[in-house]
Amino acid sequence: MPSLSPDHLASALEQGLRPLFLIHGEEALLALEACDAIRDAARRQGYDEREVLTVEAGFDWSRLTGALTSVSLFASRKVLEIRIPGGKPGTEGAEALMRLAATPPDDTVTLVVLPRMERAQQQSKWFQALESKSQVIHAQPVGRGELPGWVARRLKAQGQSMAPDALAFFVDRVEGNLLAARQEIDKLALLYPAGMLGMEEVREAVANVARFDVFHLSEAWLAGEAARVTRMLEGLEAEGESPVLALWSLTEDVRMLIRLGRALEEGRAVRDLVRDLKLWGVKQKLAEPALRRIGAKALREALTECARIDRMIKGVEPGDAWHAMRCLGLRLSARP
Repeated sequence: MPSLSPDHLASALEQGLRPLFLIHGEEALLALEACDAIRDAARRQGYDEREVLTVEAGFDWSRLTGALTSVSLFASRKVLEIRIPGGKPGTEGAEALMRLAATPPDDTVTLVVLPRMERAQQQSKWFQALESKSQVIHAQPVGRGELPGWVARRLKAQGQSMAPDALAFFVDRVEGNLLAARQEIDKLALLYPAGMLGMEEVREAVANVARFDVFHLSEAWLAGEAARVTRMLEGLEAEGESPVLALWSLTEDVRMLIRLGRALEEGRAVRDLVRDLKLWGVKQKLAEPALRRIGAKALREALTECARIDRMIKGVEPGDAWHAMRCLGLRLSARP
Protein backbone atom coordinates (compact mmCIF):
# COMPACT_ATOMS: atom_id res chain seq x y z
CA MET A 1 0.00 0.00 0.00
CA PRO A 2 1.38 3.49 -0.83
CA SER A 3 3.04 5.31 2.05
CA LEU A 4 1.18 8.22 3.62
CA SER A 5 2.90 11.33 4.92
CA PRO A 6 2.02 12.41 8.48
CA ASP A 7 0.54 15.64 7.08
CA HIS A 8 -2.13 13.67 5.21
CA LEU A 9 -2.97 11.25 8.01
CA ALA A 10 -5.81 13.32 9.50
CA SER A 11 -7.78 13.39 6.25
CA ALA A 12 -7.20 9.65 5.78
CA LEU A 13 -8.52 8.94 9.29
CA GLU A 14 -11.67 10.90 8.48
CA GLN A 15 -12.38 8.26 5.82
CA GLY A 16 -12.30 5.55 8.48
CA LEU A 17 -9.94 3.46 10.58
CA ARG A 18 -7.95 0.62 9.13
CA PRO A 19 -7.29 -2.47 11.28
CA LEU A 20 -3.51 -2.23 10.81
CA PHE A 21 -1.11 0.72 10.74
CA LEU A 22 2.63 0.60 10.09
CA ILE A 23 4.55 3.67 11.29
CA HIS A 24 8.25 3.84 10.53
CA GLY A 25 10.94 6.49 10.12
CA GLU A 26 13.62 8.36 12.00
CA GLU A 27 11.65 11.52 12.86
CA ALA A 28 10.43 10.60 16.33
CA LEU A 29 8.11 13.61 16.69
CA LEU A 30 6.16 12.78 13.53
CA ALA A 31 5.90 9.11 14.49
CA LEU A 32 4.64 10.09 17.95
CA GLU A 33 2.08 12.50 16.53
CA ALA A 34 0.88 9.87 14.04
CA CYS A 35 0.32 7.40 16.87
CA ASP A 36 -1.52 10.07 18.87
CA ALA A 37 -3.79 10.88 15.92
CA ILE A 38 -4.66 7.22 15.35
CA ARG A 39 -5.38 6.66 19.07
CA ASP A 40 -7.59 9.76 19.20
CA ALA A 41 -9.56 8.63 16.14
CA ALA A 42 -9.94 5.14 17.61
CA ARG A 43 -11.10 6.53 20.96
CA ARG A 44 -13.81 8.55 19.25
CA GLN A 45 -15.04 5.35 17.64
CA GLY A 46 -15.23 3.37 20.86
CA TYR A 47 -11.80 1.75 21.05
CA ASP A 48 -11.44 2.43 24.75
CA GLU A 49 -8.81 -0.11 25.75
CA ARG A 50 -5.11 0.22 24.94
CA GLU A 51 -2.29 -2.32 25.19
CA VAL A 52 1.38 -1.66 24.43
CA LEU A 53 3.98 -4.33 23.67
CA THR A 54 7.61 -3.16 23.51
CA VAL A 55 9.89 -5.64 21.76
CA GLU A 56 13.28 -5.79 23.44
CA ALA A 57 15.93 -8.50 23.86
CA GLY A 58 14.30 -11.71 25.10
CA PHE A 59 10.76 -10.58 24.25
CA ASP A 60 8.24 -13.43 24.47
CA TRP A 61 6.30 -13.35 21.22
CA SER A 62 3.54 -15.46 22.75
CA ARG A 63 2.49 -12.21 24.42
CA LEU A 64 1.44 -10.95 20.98
CA THR A 65 -0.71 -14.06 20.44
CA GLY A 66 -2.27 -13.48 23.84
CA ALA A 67 -2.91 -9.82 23.12
CA LEU A 68 -4.58 -10.66 19.82
CA THR A 69 -6.87 -13.31 21.29
CA SER A 70 -7.70 -11.84 24.71
CA VAL A 71 -11.13 -10.36 25.32
CA SER A 72 -11.52 -7.55 27.84
CA LEU A 73 -14.26 -7.65 30.46
CA PHE A 74 -14.69 -3.90 30.17
CA ALA A 75 -14.26 -3.09 26.49
CA SER A 76 -14.89 -5.00 23.29
CA ARG A 77 -12.60 -2.78 21.20
CA LYS A 78 -8.96 -1.95 21.78
CA VAL A 79 -5.86 -0.35 20.34
CA LEU A 80 -2.79 -2.59 20.30
CA GLU A 81 0.62 -1.00 19.86
CA ILE A 82 3.63 -3.13 18.97
CA ARG A 83 6.79 -1.07 19.36
CA ILE A 84 10.04 -2.48 17.94
CA PRO A 85 12.72 0.16 18.73
CA GLY A 86 15.55 -1.90 17.24
CA GLY A 87 13.67 -2.65 14.03
CA LYS A 88 14.63 -6.36 14.17
CA PRO A 89 11.95 -8.77 15.40
CA GLY A 90 14.06 -11.90 14.91
CA THR A 91 12.90 -15.14 13.30
CA GLU A 92 10.05 -15.84 15.74
CA GLY A 93 8.89 -12.25 15.65
CA ALA A 94 9.01 -12.11 11.86
CA GLU A 95 6.70 -15.12 11.68
CA ALA A 96 4.35 -13.59 14.25
CA LEU A 97 4.17 -10.31 12.34
CA MET A 98 3.43 -12.11 9.06
CA ARG A 99 0.57 -13.96 10.77
CA LEU A 100 -0.70 -10.63 12.09
CA ALA A 101 -0.59 -9.12 8.59
CA ALA A 102 -2.44 -12.12 7.15
CA THR A 103 -5.25 -12.10 9.74
CA PRO A 104 -5.59 -8.85 11.72
CA PRO A 105 -7.82 -9.41 14.77
CA ASP A 106 -11.41 -8.22 14.89
CA ASP A 107 -12.35 -5.19 16.99
CA THR A 108 -8.68 -4.17 17.27
CA VAL A 109 -6.71 -1.34 15.71
CA THR A 110 -3.07 -2.47 15.65
CA LEU A 111 -0.12 -0.10 15.34
CA VAL A 112 3.33 -1.50 14.49
CA VAL A 113 5.91 1.20 15.25
CA LEU A 114 9.43 0.92 13.83
CA PRO A 115 12.48 3.19 13.59
CA ARG A 116 14.17 4.13 10.31
CA MET A 117 14.39 0.99 8.22
CA GLU A 118 17.27 0.38 5.82
CA ARG A 119 16.47 -0.74 2.29
CA ALA A 120 17.43 -4.35 3.08
CA GLN A 121 15.10 -4.36 6.10
CA GLN A 122 12.26 -3.00 3.99
CA GLN A 123 12.75 -5.88 1.58
CA SER A 124 12.34 -8.52 4.31
CA LYS A 125 9.29 -10.77 4.05
CA TRP A 126 7.80 -9.65 7.35
CA PHE A 127 8.08 -5.94 6.52
CA GLN A 128 6.61 -6.40 3.05
CA ALA A 129 3.76 -8.47 4.50
CA LEU A 130 2.92 -5.67 6.93
CA GLU A 131 3.37 -3.01 4.27
CA SER A 132 0.97 -4.72 1.89
CA LYS A 133 -1.81 -4.98 4.48
CA SER A 134 -1.32 -1.77 6.49
CA GLN A 135 -1.88 1.91 6.19
CA VAL A 136 1.77 2.96 6.09
CA ILE A 137 2.93 6.26 7.60
CA HIS A 138 6.51 7.24 6.82
CA ALA A 139 7.90 9.60 9.47
CA GLN A 140 10.85 10.88 7.50
CA PRO A 141 12.89 13.94 8.51
CA VAL A 142 11.71 17.38 7.47
CA GLY A 143 14.56 18.80 5.40
CA ARG A 144 15.70 22.39 5.37
CA GLY A 145 13.81 23.08 2.15
CA GLU A 146 10.59 21.65 3.56
CA LEU A 147 10.84 23.25 6.99
CA PRO A 148 9.33 26.68 6.13
CA GLY A 149 6.21 24.99 4.73
CA TRP A 150 5.98 22.69 7.75
CA VAL A 151 6.21 25.65 10.13
CA ALA A 152 3.69 27.67 8.11
CA ARG A 153 1.15 24.81 8.19
CA ARG A 154 1.51 24.46 11.95
CA LEU A 155 1.03 28.18 12.43
CA LYS A 156 -2.01 28.21 10.16
CA ALA A 157 -3.63 25.49 12.26
CA GLN A 158 -3.48 27.81 15.28
CA GLY A 159 -4.60 30.89 13.32
CA GLN A 160 -1.19 32.49 12.93
CA SER A 161 1.27 33.25 10.16
CA MET A 162 4.69 34.88 9.85
CA ALA A 163 6.11 37.58 7.67
CA PRO A 164 8.70 36.12 5.25
CA ASP A 165 11.70 37.56 7.12
CA ALA A 166 10.34 36.32 10.45
CA LEU A 167 9.75 32.86 9.00
CA ALA A 168 13.32 32.69 7.69
CA PHE A 169 14.61 33.77 11.10
CA PHE A 170 12.47 31.15 12.85
CA VAL A 171 13.65 28.34 10.55
CA ASP A 172 17.28 29.28 11.19
CA ARG A 173 16.67 28.98 14.93
CA VAL A 174 14.95 25.59 14.90
CA GLU A 175 16.64 23.74 12.03
CA GLY A 176 17.40 20.12 12.80
CA ASN A 177 15.31 20.05 15.99
CA LEU A 178 11.71 19.36 15.03
CA LEU A 179 10.52 18.74 18.58
CA ALA A 180 11.83 22.13 19.67
CA ALA A 181 10.25 23.69 16.58
CA ARG A 182 6.85 22.36 17.64
CA GLN A 183 7.39 23.64 21.18
CA GLU A 184 8.31 27.10 19.90
CA ILE A 185 5.23 27.16 17.63
CA ASP A 186 3.04 26.15 20.58
CA LYS A 187 4.64 28.92 22.63
CA LEU A 188 3.76 31.51 19.97
CA ALA A 189 0.09 30.53 20.30
CA LEU A 190 0.28 31.25 24.03
CA LEU A 191 2.12 34.54 23.70
CA TYR A 192 0.35 36.17 20.77
CA PRO A 193 -3.19 36.35 19.36
CA ALA A 194 -4.16 35.03 15.96
CA GLY A 195 -2.82 36.92 12.97
CA MET A 196 0.48 37.84 11.35
CA LEU A 197 3.65 37.69 13.44
CA GLY A 198 6.47 40.03 12.52
CA MET A 199 10.19 39.87 13.14
CA GLU A 200 9.96 41.74 16.44
CA GLU A 201 7.51 39.27 18.01
CA VAL A 202 9.35 36.21 16.70
CA ARG A 203 12.79 37.44 17.72
CA GLU A 204 11.49 38.19 21.20
CA ALA A 205 9.85 34.80 21.69
CA VAL A 206 11.90 32.16 19.90
CA ALA A 207 14.93 30.52 21.46
CA ASN A 208 17.90 29.44 19.40
CA VAL A 209 17.31 25.69 19.53
CA ALA A 210 18.82 24.63 16.21
CA ARG A 211 20.66 21.32 16.23
CA PHE A 212 23.05 20.41 13.45
CA ASP A 213 24.83 17.30 12.32
CA VAL A 214 27.76 16.85 9.98
CA PHE A 215 25.63 15.15 7.35
CA HIS A 216 23.59 18.33 6.86
CA LEU A 217 26.83 20.32 6.68
CA SER A 218 27.76 18.87 3.29
CA GLU A 219 24.26 19.64 1.98
CA ALA A 220 24.76 23.29 2.95
CA TRP A 221 28.12 23.90 1.26
CA LEU A 222 27.25 21.86 -1.80
CA ALA A 223 24.20 24.11 -2.20
CA GLY A 224 26.37 27.23 -1.84
CA GLU A 225 24.68 28.45 1.37
CA ALA A 226 27.59 30.28 2.98
CA ALA A 227 25.70 31.78 5.93
CA ARG A 228 24.19 28.40 6.78
CA VAL A 229 27.62 26.71 6.62
CA THR A 230 29.04 29.23 9.08
CA ARG A 231 26.07 28.87 11.41
CA MET A 232 26.31 25.08 11.30
CA LEU A 233 30.03 24.94 12.06
CA GLU A 234 29.61 27.42 14.91
CA GLY A 235 26.69 25.35 16.22
CA LEU A 236 28.63 22.09 16.01
CA GLU A 237 31.53 23.61 17.91
CA ALA A 238 29.21 25.08 20.57
CA GLU A 239 27.50 21.70 21.01
CA GLY A 240 30.85 20.05 21.72
CA GLU A 241 30.95 18.04 18.51
CA SER A 242 34.33 16.54 17.67
CA PRO A 243 36.12 18.48 14.90
CA VAL A 244 37.30 15.10 13.59
CA LEU A 245 33.79 14.17 12.45
CA ALA A 246 33.12 17.56 10.85
CA LEU A 247 36.44 17.42 8.99
CA TRP A 248 35.74 13.87 7.86
CA SER A 249 32.44 15.03 6.34
CA LEU A 250 34.11 17.90 4.49
CA THR A 251 36.99 15.75 3.26
CA GLU A 252 34.80 12.89 2.02
CA ASP A 253 32.63 15.22 -0.04
CA VAL A 254 35.58 17.13 -1.48
CA ARG A 255 37.03 13.78 -2.59
CA MET A 256 33.63 12.81 -3.98
CA LEU A 257 33.50 15.94 -6.16
CA ILE A 258 37.05 15.37 -7.41
CA ARG A 259 36.17 11.79 -8.39
CA LEU A 260 32.93 13.00 -9.98
CA GLY A 261 34.85 15.50 -12.10
CA ARG A 262 37.23 12.82 -13.37
CA ALA A 263 34.34 10.47 -14.18
CA LEU A 264 32.44 13.17 -16.09
CA GLU A 265 35.57 13.93 -18.11
CA GLU A 266 35.57 10.26 -19.11
CA GLY A 267 32.05 10.66 -20.45
CA ARG A 268 30.18 8.89 -17.67
CA ALA A 269 26.75 10.14 -16.51
CA VAL A 270 25.92 11.19 -12.95
CA ARG A 271 23.10 8.64 -12.72
CA ASP A 272 25.65 5.85 -13.34
CA LEU A 273 27.87 7.05 -10.49
CA VAL A 274 25.32 7.12 -7.68
CA ARG A 275 26.44 3.89 -6.02
CA ASP A 276 30.19 4.34 -6.54
CA LEU A 277 30.23 7.90 -5.19
CA LYS A 278 27.48 7.39 -2.58
CA LEU A 279 25.38 10.17 -4.06
CA TRP A 280 22.38 9.52 -1.85
CA GLY A 281 19.40 11.81 -1.43
CA VAL A 282 19.84 15.49 -2.14
CA LYS A 283 23.57 15.07 -2.95
CA GLN A 284 22.59 13.54 -6.28
CA LYS A 285 21.03 16.86 -7.28
CA LEU A 286 23.66 19.15 -5.72
CA ALA A 287 26.93 17.46 -6.66
CA GLU A 288 27.31 18.40 -10.33
CA PRO A 289 26.33 22.09 -9.91
CA ALA A 290 28.74 22.32 -6.94
CA LEU A 291 31.52 20.82 -9.07
CA ARG A 292 30.95 23.40 -11.81
CA ARG A 293 30.79 26.24 -9.29
CA ILE A 294 33.93 25.34 -7.33
CA GLY A 295 36.15 23.89 -10.05
CA ALA A 296 38.75 21.12 -10.02
CA LYS A 297 41.69 23.34 -9.00
CA ALA A 298 39.89 24.78 -5.98
CA LEU A 299 38.82 21.28 -4.91
CA ARG A 300 42.40 20.02 -4.99
CA GLU A 301 43.43 23.02 -2.89
CA ALA A 302 40.58 22.28 -0.49
CA LEU A 303 41.81 18.69 -0.08
CA THR A 304 45.26 20.02 0.82
CA GLU A 305 43.63 22.35 3.36
CA CYS A 306 41.72 19.41 4.85
CA ALA A 307 45.05 17.67 5.44
CA ARG A 308 46.40 20.81 7.15
CA ILE A 309 43.33 21.03 9.42
CA ASP A 310 43.80 17.35 10.29
CA ARG A 311 47.32 18.16 11.50
CA MET A 312 45.87 20.99 13.62
CA ILE A 313 43.43 18.60 15.28
CA LYS A 314 46.26 16.19 16.02
CA GLY A 315 48.39 18.96 17.48
CA VAL A 316 51.11 18.58 14.84
CA GLU A 317 50.49 22.04 13.41
CA PRO A 318 49.40 25.17 15.32
CA GLY A 319 46.02 26.73 14.61
CA ASP A 320 42.32 26.69 15.42
CA ALA A 321 40.77 23.77 13.52
CA TRP A 322 37.21 25.07 13.82
CA HIS A 323 38.19 28.51 12.51
CA ALA A 324 40.07 26.89 9.63
CA MET A 325 37.05 24.76 8.78
CA ARG A 326 34.78 27.82 8.77
CA CYS A 327 37.14 29.55 6.34
CA LEU A 328 37.25 26.45 4.15
CA GLY A 329 33.48 26.07 4.29
CA LEU A 330 33.04 29.67 3.16
CA ARG A 331 35.38 29.12 0.22
CA LEU A 332 33.59 25.96 -0.84
CA SER A 333 30.15 27.57 -0.57
CA ALA A 334 31.09 30.89 -2.22
CA ARG A 335 29.12 31.79 -5.30
CA PRO A 336 30.68 33.54 -8.33
